[in-house]
Amino acid sequence: MMFSINDLKLSLPDMTQKPLFGPAPQIDILKGISFDIPKGCVLGIVGGSGSGKSTLARAMMRLLEPTSGSILFDGMDITHTSEEELRGMRQRFQMIFQDPMSSLNPRRKVGGIIAGPMRLHGMDRTKERVNEALDLVGLPQSFSQRYPHELSGGQRQRVGIARAIALRPEFILADEIVSGLDVSSQAQVLNLLAKLVKELGLTLAFISHDLSVIRRLCDRVIVLHQGLIVEEAESQILFESPQASYTKELLAAIPLPDPDQIWDA
Repeated sequence: MMFSINDLKLSLPDMTQKPLFGPAPQIDILKGISFDIPKGCVLGIVGGSGSGKSTLARAMMRLLEPTSGSILFDGMDITHTSEEELRGMRQRFQMIFQDPMSSLNPRRKVGGIIAGPMRLHGMDRTKERVNEALDLVGLPQSFSQRYPHELSGGQRQRVGIARAIALRPEFILADEIVSGLDVSSQAQVLNLLAKLVKELGLTLAFISHDLSVIRRLCDRVIVLHQGLIVEEAESQILFESPQASYTKELLAAIPLPDPDQIWDA
């Protein structure tokens, strides 16, 4: 298994309830989550706002410390691994963030942004690898001399993808990376991810609140609600025969391509 999550729980301070003196009370965000991600799988993680999707993502990437449970990456327990030990492993698993404007350094050119993690991990031929990454995501090599503010939203997200794949990871977690894009750019980025999964042999976890996006890309889907998994199934089975009432609500919220056909029925 690429990732195995077992009874994962995570609590964070509830700053809205913090007293004038003393610590804030803890609020349970993840309440005992368990699932596996086989190698080569494209897993969709879906849920509404506040369901715990992004918290789960950051816990898996060890950007947040779990309260209890375990996280296994390729058989290795990384639940409480120190940052120093993780540094050597992070080349193998990467994350693409939701907002490229906040995750890309506005003071650095695209080439420097992509090359930064490679230098951190001691990789050579950085300029050549930057050009290879830009080619893989469908951007001209000349974009390496541009700043993030000179790019469109879709282009900036491609830079975020290029930065992740430049390290040649085995696993990528994409957190709501198309939610801020128009429909055309969404389709282009989803097609790009599907192509990269096949060409690079990636395992991918794709987080979204939009089941129509999940259906297009993912082999298997887990549905989160209030910090718990309420349903897990193969993508086709989940869309054809959802079991949980919350999953049915999410499916009902998908915009119809031709609403008149339903409303006139």
